[in-house]
Amino acid sequence: MYIDICKKEIRQVNKTAILQQTAYWSEVKSRQGWTTCAFDFKVQQQALFAGAAEHSYVESDVLVILRQISDEHYIAYVPYGPEIEPDTDCQGVFLEELSECLRPLLPAQCIMIRYDLAWQSHWSGEAQYFDENGSWLGPPAKQMQELRFNYSTRSRALKKSNTDILPSNTIFMDLKKDDQLLLDRMKTKTRYNIQLAGRKGVQVKAAGLENIDTWYNLYAQTCARNGIVQEDIGYFRTVLTARANNSTSPADVEMLLAEADGIPLAAMFLVVAGHRGTYLYGASADTHRNYMGTYMLQWEAMRRAKRKGCTEYDFFGVSPTPDPQHPLYGLYKFKNGFGGELFHRMGCWDYPLQEAPYAAYTAAELYSKGYHR
Repeated sequence: MYIDICKKEIRQVNKTAILQQTAYWSEVKSRQGWTTCAFDFKVQQQALFAGAAEHSYVESDVLVILRQISDEHYIAYVPYGPEIEPDTDCQGVFLEELSECLRPLLPAQCIMIRYDLAWQSHWSGEAQYFDENGSWLGPPAKQMQELRFNYSTRSRALKKSNTDILPSNTIFMDLKKDDQLLLDRMKTKTRYNIQLAGRKGVQVKAAGLENIDTWYNLYAQTCARNGIVQEDIGYFRTVLTARANNSTSPADVEMLLAEADGIPLAAMFLVVAGHRGTYLYGASADTHRNYMGTYMLQWEAMRRAKRKGCTEYDFFGVSPTPDPQHPLYGLYKFKNGFGGELFHRMGCWDYPLQEAPYAAYTAAELYSKGYHR
C-alpha cells in the first residue's frame, strides 16, 4: 500500500461531521496549549475496499494533536480519526502505512501515534459477541484484538491502548424522522417525562458567556454527585468562544439552559459539525429533579440540531451494555430512553514509534488516569 501524504494548513481541514477532526477542535486544543497539525493523504481505493475500481483514489485528511509529555518526548493523538474507514481486513495495514508516512512529519522525539478510532468495532457485528438477550458482550481479550487487527501488517506493531480517551460507545439518533415519529420511538417513560417537564413550565433557552457561572455551578453539582474530576471553568469558556469561521470546518456551538420559574435545572453544550449535532457536555442541579429538566433539554437540543440541518444526533458516551454495575450505566439508561441506536467504536489503538519510551509511558498509564481528551 502506498499513501501520498503532505502537511496542510489547519484552516483547510475538510468539513466533517466528526467534531474532533475539525479546525474548530484544533482551535480548542490550541488554546489549551496543545500543538495541532493536519495532513492531506491520497491512497488507491483498491487498497482499502474490496471490489473498488483499479485506478480510483481516495483523498482525505487527518487532524493530529501533539502533546509534550516530558522534556524529551511527545505523543501524537488522532481524535476520532482518520475519518475514512476501510474494509475490516484492510484497516490494520492502512494504519501501519499511514503511521510510517506520518513518522518523518512528526517531532523526532514522538514516541507513538494514538488513534482514537471512531470506526465500528469489529466485534459488534458478530453474533457470538452477543448474549441471549441481544446485549453486547464486548470485544475479546486484548491479545486477540491485536492478533486480528494486525492481520496482514508487516510489523504487527498496532497495540490496543490501556484506556480509551473519547467515548468508545455512544447512541446515535436519526433526525431525518419528523418530531412526532421521534417521540413515538422513545420509551414511554422518556416521552412522559418530556411532557411532564412541559406541564411544569420547563423552558430551554440559548445561553451565552454571561451564563457560564450558571453552567459551572450545575456542572460542579454534577461532578460532586457522580465523583467526576472537575475541569476548570476556563476550559468551558474556550469551548464556547473558540471559533474557526475562516476555515472549511467550523462548528456551531451553543450552551443551552433549561429553567423553570427562573431556576436553572440543567444545561448542556450542543455542537454542530457537518450533518451531526453532538451533546458534548451536560450538567444538572441536585434539586428540582422532579421537573425533568434534563429530558426537555435533550429534546430541545435535538430539535435545534434538526433546524440547523443535522440528520443525526450523537449522545456522546454510554456504557457498552445495560449493566447496572458499569459506571456509565446511568447515562445509558437515560440516553437509551430516547430511542436511538447503540454504536460501538474501536477505541484507542497505538502505533509505537520508539519502543522503550512507549513501554515506559504505557506502564505509567496503567497507574494513572492518563491525559484527558
